[in-house]
Amino acid sequence: MQTLNNLFLIIAHFIRSLFADPQSVWANLTMDVINFIIVVVIIVLAALILILLERKVAGWTSMRTGPNRLGPRGWFQTIADALKLMGKEDVTPAGADKILFKIAPMIVFSLPMLTLAVIPYGNQMAPINLDLGIFYFLAISAISTLAFLMAGWSSNNKYSLLGGMRAVAQMISYEIPLLFSLLGVIMITQSFNLGDIVKAQHTVPFIVLQPLAFVIYIIAGIAEVNRAPFDLVEADQEVVAGPFTEYTGLRWGLFFLGEYGNMTAVSALAATVFLGGWQGPFLPGWIWFWTKVGVIIFFMMWVRWTFPRIRVDHLMHLAWKVLLPLSILNIFLTGLGIFIYRLVMGG
Repeated sequence: MQTLNNLFLIIAHFIRSLFADPQSVWANLTMDVINFIIVVVIIVLAALILILLERKVAGWTSMRTGPNRLGPRGWFQTIADALKLMGKEDVTPAGADKILFKIAPMIVFSLPMLTLAVIPYGNQMAPINLDLGIFYFLAISAISTLAFLMAGWSSNNKYSLLGGMRAVAQMISYEIPLLFSLLGVIMITQSFNLGDIVKAQHTVPFIVLQPLAFVIYIIAGIAEVNRAPFDLVEADQEVVAGPFTEYTGLRWGLFFLGEYGNMTAVSALAATVFLGGWQGPFLPGWIWFWTKVGVIIFFMMWVRWTFPRIRVDHLMHLAWKVLLPLSILNIFLTGLGIFIYRLVMGG
């Protein structure tokens, strides 16, 4: 079991041992390239698996079987969809800002890779171990707001522009309670390092100490990745497909991959900060980590196929008049709890 738990560390040590100096520049560069490739593979595999899982969950909630034609029980449906997208014509509108139009989907697709690079998948298994891991994660994920606005404005389409403006309003509004929901954990651990936060949960996960913060994070996280019931960015009855209206083929597919990549990243941060990350009995840490991520992703899918889309004014009301005050209250209660604890313990 110890070997399985340290499987990836053993592989990393073996690769470094192939160099004369395991800590040389070339050895570090090689490991960085390998880590980048691993993160890309995680994003692509997660998207392929989650798209199929989404359809299965959709079928389950409506008492259907979902895709069941291509391959055993329909498991090859996602591959067929990917091949179909690759064969679609790549169309750029005549009046579009071609540079921004082409850059936007690349940015949306690449951001989950950068955020997942600081997530610890196991003990000493973070591709990049940053002391400011949480702030890095939030700063990088916030860039997607700009990418959605770029896609909407550059398309030269009124529905795309409206969708892009909705994305800016929604994502900026929910970034604030999402950030505040994490401050309680930061106050308890006195660290922004995600590895340190996981280690601080060796006795009890922070979902027990911060239940309100966890609920706020999940709601704000669903809104941040534009999932139903907060999918007003691409509400087809109102703005066709929002900022994605004029996109076709692989560029549209990059937005799709980015959505599931963002969902994976948000779930990974929740598992790391609130559910103890890789910590758990019997099984290797990385299996525990991905199990917790899978549970959160399943919950997000379940919510999508259970609740109807809310109105724009209700969306803003929830962010500014409900989640934000509750997140500030949680910070106050956490500070009060820390003060009382130190007073009782004599610290």
